[in-house]
Amino acid sequence: MMIASLVLPAALFVYAGWNDYGDVRAEADERIRRSLDVMQEQGLKVFETADRTFAEVNEVVRGMSDDQMRAVQATLHPRLQRISGVMPQLQSIMIIGSDGRPLASSKLAVVPVDANFADRNYFKVQIDRDAGTYVSAVRTPKLNGVGDDFFDLSRRLTSPDGSFRGIIAVNVRPAYFDDFYSLIGRVPGSFYALVRSDGSFLARYPVRKHRTRRLSPNSALHRAIERGLKTGEFSVNSEIDGISRRIGFRKLAGYPVYALAGTNSSAIRNDWFAAMGGHLLFGLPATLLLFSVLWIALRRTQRLYDEADRREMAEGALRQAQQLQAIGQLTGGVAHDFNNLLMIVSGSVQRLRRHIGDAKQMQLLDAIANATQRGESLTRQLLTFSRRQTLQPVVIDLAERLPEIKEMLSRSLRGDIDIRVGVPKRSCLVKVDPSELELALLNLAVNARDAMPSGGTLTITAKPVVLRGKTGEEGLHGEFVAIRVADTGTGIPSDILPRVFEPFFTTKDVGKGTGLGLSQVYGFASQSGGAATITSSRRGTAVTFFLPQTWETPARAREQAAAISAKPTAGTVLLVEDNTEVAEVGKAYLEELGYKVKQAGSAQAGLDLLEREDGIDLVFSDILMPGGLNGLELAGTVRRRFPGIGVLLTSGYSSSAQDAVRRGFAVLQKPYDLAALDQALRDAHKTTAPLAPIDAQAVG
Repeated sequence: MMIASLVLPAALFVYAGWNDYGDVRAEADERIRRSLDVMQEQGLKVFETADRTFAEVNEVVRGMSDDQMRAVQATLHPRLQRISGVMPQLQSIMIIGSDGRPLASSKLAVVPVDANFADRNYFKVQIDRDAGTYVSAVRTPKLNGVGDDFFDLSRRLTSPDGSFRGIIAVNVRPAYFDDFYSLIGRVPGSFYALVRSDGSFLARYPVRKHRTRRLSPNSALHRAIERGLKTGEFSVNSEIDGISRRIGFRKLAGYPVYALAGTNSSAIRNDWFAAMGGHLLFGLPATLLLFSVLWIALRRTQRLYDEADRREMAEGALRQAQQLQAIGQLTGGVAHDFNNLLMIVSGSVQRLRRHIGDAKQMQLLDAIANATQRGESLTRQLLTFSRRQTLQPVVIDLAERLPEIKEMLSRSLRGDIDIRVGVPKRSCLVKVDPSELELALLNLAVNARDAMPSGGTLTITAKPVVLRGKTGEEGLHGEFVAIRVADTGTGIPSDILPRVFEPFFTTKDVGKGTGLGLSQVYGFASQSGGAATITSSRRGTAVTFFLPQTWETPARAREQAAAISAKPTAGTVLLVEDNTEVAEVGKAYLEELGYKVKQAGSAQAGLDLLEREDGIDLVFSDILMPGGLNGLELAGTVRRRFPGIGVLLTSGYSSSAQDAVRRGFAVLQKPYDLAALDQALRDAHKTTAPLAPIDAQAVG
């Protein structure tokens, strides 16, 4: 490990250096290409402006002979001067006759009569044919020797019969290009030039005194031009100043001119050394530190540290498990007692409905019933958190339920979060546990709230979809309803996105999240026969869970339970309940359904009563009761010793209820109403022999 601590960083340093050099080189080439874009645009503007100048001057002298132009040169001078004066790149404009003598100039009001430019290349190339816009090499003014260096652009003046009648020459200032190149040459080591196709420099930055230097026929640029290349890059030692450079070139379309941009090789190396210096600045101390730590670690007992780490992790996991277990037990106990209270309230309400006819008082009873139902929903959510809730799926229409859930969510979120719900006009029927669905949406809404500290929009939509086992949909096939919950928050990093559905995984600070929210959503969707997916970006996060679509009839409201009429059924029921008030409600329900009722305050008392008396057809017992015998144990004893007696269990604490269901007993969840009790008793009857009929008058 000590050898690896030296060799591996060295290898990584070499690899990083190789990569960095390629990156620096690529960055230099990219900078060169961007510079060529700018230079090409600027160069074309200059030459195209000169072409427009030729056209304007040609229009001024159209139809005029040499003698006429010479005679009015005093008039032409200010016009040419105005044309050139608005363009800083132009030094002067001159009209030269067919004999090579100047006819008019923007520089001089009267041109010398003895001047002759017939020997100039920009004049001679236009005599036999129209050479277009000809670009000359850089030269010094001839008329009076005053002014900056310039190069000429010339265009042919043609008579109506096509014969040669002179040229228009425009003098362009190289200094204009030099100044522009100095503005864009901010990076040390920058190089820019404008070169004719024969290698003559028209402009150059950095500026050199001898502008007339020319590249040799063996130069890299010449070889590239001979191969027909119009753009490219190469590395070369300059023939002009001997500096090694990385050069890029590009031809100006329509002109025999090339723009060159480059950077000194030394500047590229300096950038590379700077990058490598950063690696060394960080890597060398880290390598030495690692080597020192390993040296010390060789003289210590690593096993001791490993054991200590494992013990600390195990103790931490145990503490967390104990805390969750304690919370679950506390939640379950509170829910059990709270369900008993709700049982008393709901039972009392239903009993009062049969003795009160006043509409106003009935409204008060309805309000109490609604509050009881909300309390029941809250209790189920608490049991779900403690993982002690069995799913009770019913058919619901999401097109109706989601807008109702919006009000519940608005109370859990801040006022700066806009909640939008979109559902189709037709029904979206699913068979799920409504409380679990509400809890899943609440978990997603709370996560969205935390992801939008400055406010935003929470969008909940539902629509029917047909899945065909695509990736990300857990291989689902068939008709589903997709519920999508999207926010406009900060999003989730892509590296942790695959883990968000894991239990206890959370990115929130300690004490601000349990990591069970998305786990509950995924578990609810999976347990309901569907799946959940998540996507995220910088613009927000969207969780979509798919629930199987059903065509069953939606569940009817529980308010219809009050319409059940008392009817003589059959049999005697032993009611075992330790809570006197709950027992009173249960007894009233049973008598209203037509049963004789015998009561016991504990499981042991109920068992004793079964042994003493005959004629009991069904035992209706709470599961959780004090004493040495609980309701589930009582049910097991009844099954063994009194096989002809039916058993119905009830509890507000579903941990034991799930065990009872697994053992084959019918379980009625508290708080229950008259209709639920009637149905549960009928289900319990089906598992035993039919109950003997009794006299209806005796029941009364």
